[in-house]
Amino acid sequence: MSVEVSEAKSWTDDLPVCFYTGVGLSKNQIYKEDGYRREAHECEDRSFHFKIDDHTFLYGVFNGKDGSSMADFAAQRMPAEILLGQLSDKDSPEAIKEVLREAFLAVERSYFESVDDLLAERANLLCELPDGFKSYDAYQQFPDIVNRLRAANARLSAGASVAIALIFKGHLYVANVGDCRALLCKIDAEGVLRVMQLTVDHDLTNEDELLRLSHMGIDVEKLQKKGSHLATRCLGNYNVKGGYKDFDLFSAATREPVIAEAEIMGPIALDDSCRFLLLMTQGLYGALEEATKSEQANKEIAQIVVEQFGSQSTLAGVAQGVVDRIVRIHHDHYMKDPSHLMCCQHEDITLLIRNFNFQLSSPASASSTLRSYHPSLNANTSDPFAMGLKFDSQIEVLPSSSINGTLTEMFTEASITSSDSSEQMKSNQSSSMFLDDDGRIAPYVDFSSFYQAVKKAKDEEQMTSQKTSSVTLVSSMELFVTLSTRSMATGFIVNS
Repeated sequence: MSVEVSEAKSWTDDLPVCFYTGVGLSKNQIYKEDGYRREAHECEDRSFHFKIDDHTFLYGVFNGKDGSSMADFAAQRMPAEILLGQLSDKDSPEAIKEVLREAFLAVERSYFESVDDLLAERANLLCELPDGFKSYDAYQQFPDIVNRLRAANARLSAGASVAIALIFKGHLYVANVGDCRALLCKIDAEGVLRVMQLTVDHDLTNEDELLRLSHMGIDVEKLQKKGSHLATRCLGNYNVKGGYKDFDLFSAATREPVIAEAEIMGPIALDDSCRFLLLMTQGLYGALEEATKSEQANKEIAQIVVEQFGSQSTLAGVAQGVVDRIVRIHHDHYMKDPSHLMCCQHEDITLLIRNFNFQLSSPASASSTLRSYHPSLNANTSDPFAMGLKFDSQIEVLPSSSINGTLTEMFTEASITSSDSSEQMKSNQSSSMFLDDDGRIAPYVDFSSFYQAVKKAKDEEQMTSQKTSSVTLVSSMELFVTLSTRSMATGFIVNS
């Protein structure tokens, strides 16, 4: 059985979509000095958002690595491991978390079972090459075999970082492997919007992961020299998981170093204080960190989300507006100085927003996503399109590696102070103006001047001839048109 995922209709296509959700996407891009961009490879990100019933919702983002086959497989198989009756008799939080934990492991097992034919093909190809050949010599004499071996190895190295969010009976559970993130934004008792990171970044910046690797005999200092963003947990990547002894960095390990065991957070009660949930792939916050050197990417992304809520009329527009803005910040940073090696390209970006209690802008007042942005990400924005919200400059930073599951410690970044935006806008207007429900003055025309002019003409008996009458009526109509034009332009009541 091939690992290629068929483009035929998947069973997940029939699952009901959650319309409380919006998704934004930007494919990977390589920048050029002349401003043009091109894709380096096919898009490897995947996502889903399902509403099974009024009590069960499932969301996921998948960031493919070295190809999209693992992300494709997981996006189709993960719902089957959670939604096909596995939750029907589960009442305790631990039982629900066990379903999520087993789902990750089952998806990877199924994927590895699907590559059996590919492993056999690779073994046969290796047998066709004479022993002792170096790579260059083998390619010169057996280019077809070498190319097929490279293709097989590329497919076997495909992996994926994953973040899953399950809403079940009013409670939120989040599970992840790799570097995809989940952020929950809640209003606290003081009216401040708090950004809670519910996932753990499984990379070499995570002290708990470094400790786990060192306990199995791996030289973590040597490993860190290869880069801090090397994933220590993922789905797939058979080449490493099935043959880690063949890799110099992992050869000393006493057991499998890169694992698929998910870290799970929850249950978190979803009450009126919850505003929105964000699921994102590493490309989103990574691009912002590269361009701004920010250590508060979570807070700044939440700020941009709030601003987009004030300027978009759909959740898809909000999510895409956030992605487009961060991509623009990243690209503009490169264009200012094309020598920026770190910002010469960005990876695939996916952002999924699940709205709970945050107000969208009305269609009539929604502004374009092309509104100019503030590269400095000013925390004390007074932008009226930010729905009456302003950001608190006090920020409490908590490293992701220290997250241990207690809700109080998950309040990582104080961010936004809220106010009733619609009432605030109305109170700022003159008290003499009547505002409708959208905060606008209704257009109105007073016809009294026209009628007075006609009555005057009759009383003075100036309508004895058709010519005289026509002149008077034309004059009155000109007055009416002038008043109408002014009233429609300003929205004020016209008095005689």
